[in-house]
Amino acid sequence: MNSSDRFPNPPAGSFPRRSFLKTTLAAGGASIFAPQLLFGAPGKAAPSARVNLACCGIGNRGAEVIKALDATGLVNIVALCDTDMGAKHTQGILKMFPKAQQFQDFRKMFDKMGKEIEAVSVGTPDFSHFPIAMLAMSLGKHVYCEKPMAHSYRQVELMMAAEKKYKVAAQMGNQGHSEAAYFQFKAWTEAGIIKNVSKMQAFMNNPRRWHGKKFADFLPQESVPSTLDFDTWLATAEEHKYNGGYMNGEWRSWFDFGNGALGDWGAHIFDTAHEFLNLGQPTVIDPVKMEGHSQLIFPQECTLSFKFPARGELPPMELTWYEGQNNTPPLPSDFGAAVVDANIPPPSTGKVDTNKQPPGKVIYGEGLTFKGGSHGAALVIIPPSKAKDMKSKLPEVPKSPSDHFKNFILACKGEETCRSSLAVAGPLCKTMALGVIAQRVNAKLEFDRETQQITNHKVANGLLAGVTPREDWLQYYKL
Repeated sequence: MNSSDRFPNPPAGSFPRRSFLKTTLAAGGASIFAPQLLFGAPGKAAPSARVNLACCGIGNRGAEVIKALDATGLVNIVALCDTDMGAKHTQGILKMFPKAQQFQDFRKMFDKMGKEIEAVSVGTPDFSHFPIAMLAMSLGKHVYCEKPMAHSYRQVELMMAAEKKYKVAAQMGNQGHSEAAYFQFKAWTEAGIIKNVSKMQAFMNNPRRWHGKKFADFLPQESVPSTLDFDTWLATAEEHKYNGGYMNGEWRSWFDFGNGALGDWGAHIFDTAHEFLNLGQPTVIDPVKMEGHSQLIFPQECTLSFKFPARGELPPMELTWYEGQNNTPPLPSDFGAAVVDANIPPPSTGKVDTNKQPPGKVIYGEGLTFKGGSHGAALVIIPPSKAKDMKSKLPEVPKSPSDHFKNFILACKGEETCRSSLAVAGPLCKTMALGVIAQRVNAKLEFDRETQQITNHKVANGLLAGVTPREDWLQYYKL
């Protein structure tokens, strides 16, 4: 069964008469074929060339992504796109790249510059990753997309299919996949150091933007700033009235726009375990603890139990996710000091509560227990006496040949393979999307891995497809 069978196209509206694909063909001639005509093999830039990069989302986290990609020395920043080009947080990037063409609408950017763009960075809010990435891939452009890949289970599936169909390099921005954590987990599982894992705890207990807040309804309408294209900002989301309380990271608080703490930090904490333990999707997602449940914003505290079945010779496994400032997990008595990656960015609030346990994980395998942090932090065997006994038995862990951003650019050039391609990141994002649905409906869910349907909750099953997009945005589900 393919994704179109599981998730039929939204019923509302019809395909707009003048799709942006037609616009691109009309305005840019053969721009849709640019990768083949200009750069040789489909989806590959000339090996000796710098990659012409267009950047969507140029403030906040998007700005950090642009700087990191530019620091590779392998890109030309040819276009900058943001729905609010006059906002304070966009000005730094605009000053860094004054020669790049500027746009407020990514569709117009592709219309005008389709022939010149080879790759795109997507550093916009969670809910708007999908249309930008889908249009870019359909035009043969490589895509670096911040995590989580998309806002709904269905969008993730369509993005995975597009990566395969259009044969582009696509990388999700969980940068730990190019650091020590990735190579160690891979080497230790292949060597049997990490084996027969039955249980894992993952936790994120720092403050979040929605903590301490309650809302009875969506925010009241305010005047749209003159510099903001709010309709394009909404993208595939449902119609909302503008309020500044949705902007500049506040969107992550709302189910309609973000994926909460799980979608934000899960991709940095249990990503390697998800890949190298071949977890796929859980069969049960249970919100065993829920404080401050809301239909609008994410809970104040939540514990989610994900139960995965046996996978071949691998045993069943339970992954328990803890979020909320006072919802710390029961750690082993010999856990000791936390494992912290000094290079991780602060939480979206810009604050780290030093009295709380830093984000991390505990993995319970056969004969060994491991503690870890987030992002690129390597695992540590506990207790220390066991780590000392195991030291001579540990395999050599190779060093990373490139950081996450350079890995992507080299993949655009055909010299490396994306380590967090959408084929790899997609199953992780689908697991997180299921967790978000369980948080939203506050119910235990049963998931059929074969049909990819939630079998015991009709409303939750409907949420797999996400919202019905506004008419002008339906086309991105058909690319």
